[in-house]
Amino acid sequence: MCLAIPMKIQSIHGPSATCEAGGLTQTIRMDFIKDACPGDYVMVHAGFAIQKMSEKEAIDNFQLLEEIRNAL
Repeated sequence: MCLAIPMKIQSIHGPSATCEAGGLTQTIRMDFIKDACPGDYVMVHAGFAIQKMSEKEAIDNFQLLEEIRNAL
């Protein structure tokens, strides 16, 4: 099973970006997303941004992940 996490882009530096989710910061690769800017949300899997998403989509995903965590 694969799991992707929504993250908010804080800054972009070359082919990488610093992103934040849930108070954690991570450097991710942006090779698959060409039109992202700081403040945008991306879905991250295995250290790569794989999809740009709206803020609403990101919040909805965070809520679903929280529901899953609470069910475990």
